[in-house]
Amino acid sequence: MSVKLGKDAKLYFCAAGIGGTPTWTELANVKNVSMGLQKGEADVTTRANAGWKASVGTLKEGSIEFEMIWDPDDDGFTAVEDAYFNDTVIGIAVMTGPITETGSKGLWADCAVLDFSRDESLEEAITVKVTVKPTYSANAPQWKTIANP
Repeated sequence: MSVKLGKDAKLYFCAAGIGGTPTWTELANVKNVSMGLQKGEADVTTRANAGWKASVGTLKEGSIEFEMIWDPDDDGFTAVEDAYFNDTVIGIAVMTGPITETGSKGLWADCAVLDFSRDESLEEAITVKVTVKPTYSANAPQWKTIANP
């Protein structure tokens, strides 16, 4: 059995988006990354279901949430901040390991930064809570498994 630890997972950005051959840069200034993947559902219940409700999955939905240290000198922080304030798309890859490692898996998507909330706790560094979601783009979100980089 193989166990992956959260500390070994990787989050990447590509300011130009995921089209073509993206140039990924690791967002190392992050902690507590979570990726939610859900599907909508349609009711397909018929009389033949013997009293059981039946459903099928419809559209997939994803969101990526993470925290960053407030560091305007960090290129990744600046890229996320710019995408939020300029309403621009940012390519995001949420991977189980390095993006060049065979077997690494995750979501690649052109995203909109929808939350960029600052937290100023007295005894902590200033942080920002970020939420990104796939957005309108020529590039559809993709579930990727790295084969042979």
